[in-house]
Amino acid sequence: MIADTPRHKGPMNGLSGGWKTRGGVSVGQERMHSMDLSSYRALWRTLGVPSMLIGSLLARLPTVAIMIPMAFLAKDASGGFGWAGVVAGAYSIGTAIGAPLWSRRADRRGAKRVLVFTGLAWSAAIAVLALLPADQYRTMPVLSLLAGFVMPPISSTARAAWPRMVSGRRLRTAYAVDATAVEVLFAVGPMLGAVMVTFASPRTGLLTAAGFAAATVWWFAQQQPAPVVRGEHDRPLTARQMLWHRHRLAIIVSFVLAVTAFAATSLAIAAYADERGDRMIAGWLETVWALGSLTGGLVAGALPGRKPSYVWRRALVISLGLLLCAFATWSPWTLGAALFLAGTVLAPTVGAMYERLGAFTPESVRTEVFGWMNSGAMLGAASGSALAGVVVESLGVPYVFVTAAVLALAAALVLIGVPPHVPEEYPDEYPAPRTDALEPAPDVAREPAAH
Repeated sequence: MIADTPRHKGPMNGLSGGWKTRGGVSVGQERMHSMDLSSYRALWRTLGVPSMLIGSLLARLPTVAIMIPMAFLAKDASGGFGWAGVVAGAYSIGTAIGAPLWSRRADRRGAKRVLVFTGLAWSAAIAVLALLPADQYRTMPVLSLLAGFVMPPISSTARAAWPRMVSGRRLRTAYAVDATAVEVLFAVGPMLGAVMVTFASPRTGLLTAAGFAAATVWWFAQQQPAPVVRGEHDRPLTARQMLWHRHRLAIIVSFVLAVTAFAATSLAIAAYADERGDRMIAGWLETVWALGSLTGGLVAGALPGRKPSYVWRRALVISLGLLLCAFATWSPWTLGAALFLAGTVLAPTVGAMYERLGAFTPESVRTEVFGWMNSGAMLGAASGSALAGVVVESLGVPYVFVTAAVLALAAALVLIGVPPHVPEEYPDEYPAPRTDALEPAPDVAREPAAH
């Protein structure tokens, strides 16, 4: 973990060598134990956590795995990948529209009902798309848009549930594991989709994903904690009240900028491999980047977290790592090393964003706020790919990495005003975040604080 604050100077004490003691053990000695796996063990032993984590992973897997079969289905039917881009774009637009709507309904009606309905509806839409006759390929964008719109809010419901199941260090570890799991999904999901396309057919790949999702999303829905009980006079926040908040808005905007940078980086990797005349390099570099993020996420989850953690500093390190990539393009080996280093801070940064957003959001609208975050991510991914395409055509691959670094820097600057995560175990060593950190931005009705 990044050292986010200067070392605390305690009063002189002969037994502790100048450090304040706690229970006969100096604070300095405690911090020598910089990493252990007890947080993972404690999280895994918490009632309901293993099933929630496994359920969310399995339920999200088919939504990631369909992209390659969907692209090849559209290409085979229309004769070109241009139509595949149209179909994929329609799916992204549908997801961006539906994510906050279904997440809001999950907060108001309960996540279980929404997940069961959207899981079945998404599976049905994907199955219809798979069985569509090839001569009717012009209707594919409509079906793809519908499938994206009813995509189950798995990520937002899982991230909203963690604060109701765990707290303290286990909550920080849960968000780190969640962010790391995304890296695993995006490494395994497309590979499974490619295997289905190679050894069976795009239609088989989509039908398999539809059937798998119907079962796994239903099972994930059964793991949801009881819905939040609202008071008789509780009035749910409007979307404007929820979003127009000094810290929530900053975190969501920063997340969108970060995803835009990540999407630009992915296109830069593909363009770099194409320039080198070996497209397999793209898969190798993407894997190295994902392994860096996976490593960083696992390490971050095991760290004790005994210092206030500022998210903006982690985002700044991502920016520096992406800038390093711009100067490492002379060899796939050097670029791979730079991508691995940049990736080590990716999952810890995203996990910290999840934790901070959850901390500054009332429980009654927590699923919805993560839905808005996911919606922004879809728009950021599309924008990043489009921007990177323009830059690579006009300036070249290194400048795409520079562009991604600037976007990550902007994400860090937006986060500067967000208070850090302060460990509950050491409230006497660092000042707690200001109590007005949960106040809404001007002109917005006051809302209950989330602790």
